[in-house]
Amino acid sequence: MSGPLKPGDVIGGRYEIERYIDEGGMQFVYAARDRLADRIVALKTPKNKSATKRFRRSAIVAAKVNHPNVAKTLDYIKEGGNRYLIEELIVGQDLSKALFRKTSFLDPYLVAKVFHHMAKGLAAAHHAGVIHRDLKPTNLMVVGGYSLTELKITDFGIAKMAEEELAEAAEGGEQTLTTSQTAVGALPYMAPEAIDTPKEVTRAADIWSLGAMIFHLLTGQQPFGAGLRAVQKIMAAEQPAAPAFVLRNPQFSPLASELLDMSYACMQKDPAARPTADDLVARCGALCYTVAPRFEGVVTRVEYEAWGFIASDKGSVFFHMDSVFGTPPKLVTGDRVLFSAYAGGGAPRAYPVLKITSA
Repeated sequence: MSGPLKPGDVIGGRYEIERYIDEGGMQFVYAARDRLADRIVALKTPKNKSATKRFRRSAIVAAKVNHPNVAKTLDYIKEGGNRYLIEELIVGQDLSKALFRKTSFLDPYLVAKVFHHMAKGLAAAHHAGVIHRDLKPTNLMVVGGYSLTELKITDFGIAKMAEEELAEAAEGGEQTLTTSQTAVGALPYMAPEAIDTPKEVTRAADIWSLGAMIFHLLTGQQPFGAGLRAVQKIMAAEQPAAPAFVLRNPQFSPLASELLDMSYACMQKDPAARPTADDLVARCGALCYTVAPRFEGVVTRVEYEAWGFIASDKGSVFFHMDSVFGTPPKLVTGDRVLFSAYAGGGAPRAYPVLKITSA
């Protein structure tokens, strides 16, 4: 079977295509019904012949990892000249769409939750001897939106493909790094050695990428920027400065400071100096963060620029300005916010509160 897949097409006599989902730099992704197991799965197929040659090897690598924070590889099919990878279907969005859609940064409690899940998934992969090589927000799937009921690292199945394309881009110089579709997305989170000696990366390169993503989630800024300018900054590996708001509020600064320290530890230039994924799992386990669900609401009342109320599905919820994470100015009537709610004397109380900045 050649060309784009259509609803009703059957792969391997077992997987019936239901709909097209998305595409990445190297693959098309479809939802398919597994006729044998009666379940919906993700079916991935390479976009070009170069990727096809690498697909089986990548499938074998991915199948070694089995963990709740990693998308499971279920099957691999060769049919004629085509290759198909079958994975667990995750009903959610990638991290960039799920957690950056309404806000440009997250509060430290939510960042800690994301960090802990990512570290556990990465540790499982590293224990299985698998290096991802292409960790970035679009390769992390989130279920539950800002409530984050599940988080899974995806595309271990194209890890080897990504490695080769990134290596080719790095060897082609800075211009190639900024024109390769795969490299452009990965560059803001790439370790120095992934640019300098791309065929010799170790698990420590994944650790750098994890630290870079955590910095981005907490600050709203990619640690070294993007494009050509990022290459020189990444190679210098100078510690990026966090915006003042991250540590300004005493209610958030202790946890924010710990997260920044962990992020900086991950982004040390010497790969041997970085923590392991197991180290990060242990440190995340010692963090104190809430896992309460998040709700969306609208500020309906503000008194003395100090406190007010939020209208939401939880009813009327009290909040104090000191419980808001982010940059000035303070919240005003009509602002949309994300928050967790806890029982209080009278109305529930919101903490933490994060202003929604886009639709």
